[in-house]
Amino acid sequence: MRLESDIFDELDLQILDALEVNGRASFSRIGAVLGVSDQTVARRYRRLCAEGGLRVVAVRDAERLGQDQWTLRLRCVPDSALTVADALAKRRDTSWIGLAAGGTEIIVGTRPRSPGDRDDLLLGKLPRTPRVLEIRAYQLLHRFYGGPTGWLRGFRVLGDEQVAALRAELPAAEGPARIEAEDEPLVAALERDGRATYPELQRATGRSESAVKRRLAALLASGALYIDIEYRSETLGYPLAAVLWITTSPAALTSVGEALATHDEIAHAAATAGPCNIVATVVVQSTAHLYDYLSGPLGRLEGVRQVEASPFLRRVKQLTYQAAGR
Repeated sequence: MRLESDIFDELDLQILDALEVNGRASFSRIGAVLGVSDQTVARRYRRLCAEGGLRVVAVRDAERLGQDQWTLRLRCVPDSALTVADALAKRRDTSWIGLAAGGTEIIVGTRPRSPGDRDDLLLGKLPRTPRVLEIRAYQLLHRFYGGPTGWLRGFRVLGDEQVAALRAELPAAEGPARIEAEDEPLVAALERDGRATYPELQRATGRSESAVKRRLAALLASGALYIDIEYRSETLGYPLAAVLWITTSPAALTSVGEALATHDEIAHAAATAGPCNIVATVVVQSTAHLYDYLSGPLGRLEGVRQVEASPFLRRVKQLTYQAAGR
């Protein structure tokens, strides 16, 4: 993969990749790793936010927490999909939403935090929405790629030593993954701004700065929480994203999933229970590149029986709510 952008250059991509490795790394630390000043990093960071839609946010890792995750395909009345999608985007249990199939289909990623939240959406709200004509639900069973591991790895702009230097500041993995009730103010503040300073987190939680530091380190070390970045991939020259609904033979499920995790085009891949057994997200430069991927790297995988691709017309939500049309 290579950068194809009229806005950003290689250094911008390096800063994005550094933030994907360690979203709370200081500008001085990132500058030292990249060989530039902290003022340069800060200036580039502000431009990435303004022109590339960059945001650094905390994400609860539902898989590590043992919580349900679902991908939903909703077929809607043609003139209602955007309205339904906007309403879903405001729910705290939806993580990403896109419009597909000529604007008649909504694809939703949802992480209900309790069986009650799940039933409210799947058995309550959606079935009673008259503009929703069909609901297909896919429960995610196992993540092959995605979550704390990001799509930018395909650009290979950071060397192994640079990645190691950034990761050296992260807390060592330990402890069970869980988020306690008293952690909610801290997590909520980080979900709004993953780079919030410790004084800001102290004010948001009412706890001492040292207590905030210890608890955040524990949450990150356990994997209950990770710091992620969101941005508009089109500003890097990759405007097309699609969901792939893949059916494999049962014996090939693991081998196909693990192979997908090595493909640069793949941003997320998971085994599912539902009409197909793998759901993946692919990000490419054009429809021609999507064809090349479907007929090449994916098509050559042994055990793949069927593939359906749903290119996004518009992304309505990605980690945090963004109004449609932005």
